[in-house]
Amino acid sequence: MKNLRANYFLILLGLCLNQLQAQDNHHYQTDFSIDNFTERRTKVFNAIGNEAIALVQGAGGHPGFSVFRQSNTFYYLTGLETDHAYLMLNGKNKQTTLYLPHRDESREKGQGKILSAEDKELVLELTGVDDVKGYEFLSSDLLRTGLIKSDTPLLYTPLGPAETGNDSRDELLYAQARVTADPWDASSTKEALFVQKIKSQFPQFEIRDLSPIMDAMRLIKSKEEIALIRKATQIAGLGIIEAMRSTEPGVFEYQLDAAAKYIFHVNGSRGDGYASIIGGGTNAFMGHYFHKTDVLKSGDLVLMDYAPDYRYYTSDVTRIWPVNGKFDDAQKALYNFIVAYRDALFKYIKPGVTSDEVLDRAAADMNDYLKGKSFAKPHYLKAVQEGVKFRGHFQHPVGMAVHDVGNVRRVPLRAGMVFTIDPMIWIPEERLYIRIEDVALVTEDGVENLSAFVPSSIADVEKTIMEKGVIEFRRPAALPLKN
Repeated sequence: MKNLRANYFLILLGLCLNQLQAQDNHHYQTDFSIDNFTERRTKVFNAIGNEAIALVQGAGGHPGFSVFRQSNTFYYLTGLETDHAYLMLNGKNKQTTLYLPHRDESREKGQGKILSAEDKELVLELTGVDDVKGYEFLSSDLLRTGLIKSDTPLLYTPLGPAETGNDSRDELLYAQARVTADPWDASSTKEALFVQKIKSQFPQFEIRDLSPIMDAMRLIKSKEEIALIRKATQIAGLGIIEAMRSTEPGVFEYQLDAAAKYIFHVNGSRGDGYASIIGGGTNAFMGHYFHKTDVLKSGDLVLMDYAPDYRYYTSDVTRIWPVNGKFDDAQKALYNFIVAYRDALFKYIKPGVTSDEVLDRAAADMNDYLKGKSFAKPHYLKAVQEGVKFRGHFQHPVGMAVHDVGNVRRVPLRAGMVFTIDPMIWIPEERLYIRIEDVALVTEDGVENLSAFVPSSIADVEKTIMEKGVIEFRRPAALPLKN
């Protein structure tokens, strides 16, 4: 009996030790150094001046079993993935303080270690901030800064909606506009509620928007960020290539989504950078078609626009290809125009030029390209002529969000900018939409197409489609299963 009790005690002790060891196995990012985060926070200090505070709230906890993802701004400044966290940057003494919730042991038993206020020394070591406290100290510390006694105490906080998943600032703003238009919906943004809370406790503070400062910082990517965007682009391209290989008449749009998702996850992505756009035939005419429920038909083209969420960075790559594996002559003429336009745009991208200069020069090249070219139908020619005039081929920044913050249009381009080149044409008479999209990185002396490896020539696209894809190797099971 004594031996039995002793063995039981040893087993129980082992389980407890294993549990403690699992809780000590903390997670923290490895893509950026303390120096990277310190440099970013120093830029914030320089922007707000000596008589201001910057206060950044992290993302709140997700309900149910959703996986937590930190807001992009908070992650950009700390790399910390703890929910309900706050960061104060005190311009007066140049001190940074993280305010964290306290340890929730029951939650850690189910999820693993969550960095909390009780991990002060570890968090200091990981993030390089000056102090770590429980979030109940935030109110009193706002007073202790001494700034509230000045004539015009300034407090900067982001007023732009926080990106916390596969969302972008522009889409979040449109969503909030729809909420505002609904007289039955009393929802308010997290940012607005935060400002109200600050104002209710400290009406002395003049609130200013930190978002423009952060947007300007995020627009120019560091070498570490470029490395992540490069990997995200490579994974996106591999996913699209796998979808090409899996394409044949009778396959469903959602099955191409599944093929790409497999590639995303086996390469370490946490999920989608944005909901996949996969449209066969006239579905592609809807620029952000996401239903993915239709079957692909021979003779149609299928468009795919998709990229992963890879360590808080994403990409934006689009290709369009024939479902049956062969472009017909009419499709070839339209498709070749799009590829030629892409090449013309990349030809003129370099530091110092503006998007308008790139578009003007590329349009001149495309007018020359069209000389002597014929198209199957008059409205096809009209579509490409309108395409030459269109100014949206030079698109949006890419980074932590697919439509990333900052501006790349009508400003001199700078090394470290990353954005999409997205030539497109519409043919409303047949509800056809044709485009490809690539990711441009401005370098010190020119430009690099990060997605150049993704097939775009007709020969390369048709060759890739003829290869076997994951959907063909493992056919979907017929449902419901028979007993």
